[in-house]
Amino acid sequence: MDTILNLSDASKALDLANIRFQLIRLEDTITFYLIERAQFPLNHTIYESGGVQIPNSKLSLFDWMLREQERLQSLVRRYESPDEYPFFPDAIQQPILQPLNYPQILHPNDVDVNQAIKEKYIETVLPSICKQVGGDIRGESQENYGSTATCDVLCLQALSRRVHFGKFVAESKFQSERERFIALVQEKDRAGIQDAIMNQKVQNQVLDRLRLKARTYGTDPSNGVESETKIDVEAVVAMYEVSGLYGTDIKSHRVAADTIRKR
Repeated sequence: MDTILNLSDASKALDLANIRFQLIRLEDTITFYLIERAQFPLNHTIYESGGVQIPNSKLSLFDWMLREQERLQSLVRRYESPDEYPFFPDAIQQPILQPLNYPQILHPNDVDVNQAIKEKYIETVLPSICKQVGGDIRGESQENYGSTATCDVLCLQALSRRVHFGKFVAESKFQSERERFIALVQEKDRAGIQDAIMNQKVQNQVLDRLRLKARTYGTDPSNGVESETKIDVEAVVAMYEVSGLYGTDIKSHRVAADTIRKR
């Protein structure tokens, strides 16, 4: 099994086994990033426009760092890849590296839920993982503003990639059952498309696997399995459930359903 998804070969990129492998790797990435973020207080000021004074910018510190990272990373082709979606498209620059000729993997679409992801991350996910023992949210720590925003950028970019990977699942399943999905599209049956894409048994396995990873990665093995975890395990799992980050409007399989529906 390749360690990364080969996006230069459409047949490999749309192989469900390869896609699942990539999604599992993203689970690891997201879990580790959230554990890193959980060590800092909420630091709500960095998400407020003007909360931290930035020369020649009205953006919040978090948005400024995210935008600058995307600007820099676009120079080395990050956003030419079909599995990457910028939060600040206006910041994207002409790459300094030679362009890569990716094949047409996904059907053209305009499904982009980055803003919804960011709002859920700030309003729901962060308060749930930035809690002390007893349930109180840790407030401010100015000396950690930069480190906090750095962790947030990594978390949000990984979450965006994970959610939008639903498009690859959609394309793969559409091509394997074209007549079924064409009929659903013609009937404008969004719920039917979603049901055809989603496998509840697999979804339950994902939640169980994620719970185990969060507990394992967030525990110091030298202190035994009963030691306190570095992050609220159930807060991590909640992202993949209806009430969490992958909630009603931005679940990965709903992104997949919208991708097919808009053909």
